[in-house]
This record gives sequence, structure tokens and C-alpha cells, in this order.
Amino acid sequence: MNRSSTASRAWLASRWERLNGAARVAGIDLARGLAVIGMLTAHLIAIDVAFEWPEPDSWIAVVDGRSSILFATLAGVSIGLVTGGATPLRGSPMMIARLRLAVRAGLLWILGILLIETGVPVYVILPAYAIMFLVALAFVSFGARTLLVLAGALGVIMPFVQFLLDGLPVWSSVAGNDLSLALGWHYPFTVWIAFVLAGLGVARADIRRARVQFRMLLWGSVLSLFGYGVGRGIEATEGALRVDPHSSGLFEVIGSGGFAIAVIGGCLLLCRTAVTWVVLPLRAVGAMPLTAYTAQLVAWAVIATVVLGRAGDLGGFRALEPFWPMTLILVAACTVWALLIGRGPLEWVLDRVARLVVRSGGDRPRSRR
Repeated sequence: MNRSSTASRAWLASRWERLNGAARVAGIDLARGLAVIGMLTAHLIAIDVAFEWPEPDSWIAVVDGRSSILFATLAGVSIGLVTGGATPLRGSPMMIARLRLAVRAGLLWILGILLIETGVPVYVILPAYAIMFLVALAFVSFGARTLLVLAGALGVIMPFVQFLLDGLPVWSSVAGNDLSLALGWHYPFTVWIAFVLAGLGVARADIRRARVQFRMLLWGSVLSLFGYGVGRGIEATEGALRVDPHSSGLFEVIGSGGFAIAVIGGCLLLCRTAVTWVVLPLRAVGAMPLTAYTAQLVAWAVIATVVLGRAGDLGGFRALEPFWPMTLILVAACTVWALLIGRGPLEWVLDRVARLVVRSGGDRPRSRR
């Protein structure tokens, strides 16, 4: 066997290990993949029904609102994992991790604004995502119990505060729309930080343990059933108690927050079984969620501009029935990239820039003596 062939085999083996090795939490990648595909579904398919378990025709509506909340909750899990997992980093390592996450947040915000400028008619989540990253940095040294209690308290209190904030006159001013887009106010960080802290909390509880995963599935399901059951039972469609998607109402927060935790727990448990190999393509998407999310919006902008003359024609673009072609191409491309190349390109760029801006002792070049 020649040296080139040996090097190629070693490279492919390292890419396989990166996606499937013990250091990778496969269930989190699966949940991220589902969140990305869910948001793509919500963007590209007109959903005009409410999700109801007894009605299979309504099941597609499960993606509406819940996919983005799952995405936000997973952001908290990711922050928890890179800052120590079950045992928070301390001292200089924690400071370096915080600063690098702050750099990433700044880059995410810039990328979000650029995606808004494409004219694609969706509410881009990245500006809100970036702000939530920054806010979460104040809480990364906390333990699981404190974080989960805090997430619960904010989830109950902030919908009432949000109702007041949404009524401020600034949103109807000349600058209101631009401010809303810059803050990602469709996903208000004032409420959604509860989802991020919940994700951070379960990461601190050690999501690698089966016992924790079962509890996530159980208690997430209980919260989801309670939130949606009570919210719909009292027809909470107005004010701070709303249950409908993207309302940031109390019962949506409880129902969708519980749903996100249950999905993450379920994905972690599934990936303890042989199912993990069946869902490898979805895990590949979840291993590069930023690249996947950005790619589908850029592709949308290009296709709509070429075919329809402008990116903002939502009805016209949906009429092209782009969901299955875009989804299958996205999944296939992410799978090939993950197995042959490795880290997603945008994930690599953000990590590289953060490491260049915030260096640790191990990053500094060694002096020659």
C-alpha cells in the first residue's frame, strides 16, 4: 500500500471518528438536525393548521415555532458542553471560553444581518441567537439545579414582561422595523433566554447519562402536555397567556420548552441504539447546523432571484415546491462533507476566528531555543 493511500485511509478514519467517536454526543447532533430540517419545513411549506395529536393531517404543524425553540434550547446545550459539561470550567479556561463564545456571538450577529439583506422573506434567527449567546455567558458558571430553577422562573415571568415590551411605541416608529430585525425580536431574547438556560442546565446535569436522558424525556413531555393542554383548554390566544406559535406567551413557553427538552432527551436515548446509524445523515446536518441553516437561505435567495426575479416572493417560491429537492440536497451535501472533509465550513471559520482573536497558552507558538 503506497503512502498516499495510507494517508487517505487515515484521513477518512479521522473524519468518521469525528462524527461518530466517543467525544461526539450523537443525540445532540440528531436533535440539531431535526431543528434545522424543521425550520426549513416551516419556511418552505405553508402551514395553515394547528398541531393536534389525534389528527395526522396536522402533524406537519409540529415544526411551526417548536423547531426554532428547539434550536435555541440546543444553543444552551452547546454552550454548556464547550464550557465544561457537567463540571463548569474555572479560572482562566472559563474566561477564554467565555471570550471565544462572545466573538462567535458577534460573528453570528453579522452573519444574521447579511442573511436579512438577501431579502429572503423569513425571520432570521441568528441576530437573536447571538444576543442569547451573550446573555448566557453571565450564567455559565452556575450548576444544573440553579440554571433549571432560573430557566423555569424566567419562563413564567418573562411572558408577562414581554407583553408590555411588545406594546412600546418604539416598534411602530420609523426605526422600529430595523430595530426589530437587528434584535431578532420575532424570537425575543427577553423570553427565549429561558430556553437557552434550560439547555445549559441539562448540559450541566450531564446529558451523557441515561438517567438524565430519561428524565428529560419524561419531564419535558409532562411540561409539553401541561402547557398545550391548559393553554388550549382556556383558549389562551391573547395577551401574555398565549399558546400559539411564536407568541412567546406563557403556555407556548411551557409547552414548546417542554417539547424541546423531550425531543433532546428522546434523541439522546435513540442514539444509544442501532438507530444512530440509520439517522447518520440527519446527524451530519446537526454537526454543521450553522452551515446548513445559512446554505438553505442563500440557495433560496439565489433560486428565487433567478426564477422569480426577486428573493422576497414567498408565495411564488413555495409554489415551486422546493422543499424536497432542497432538503434532500442539503442532507446529502452535509453527509458527504462530514464524512470526507469534517467540520462544517462556517463552523470552522467561527472557531478559527475566535481562536485567533482569543488565544490560550496552548495556541501561542513555541519559542525556539
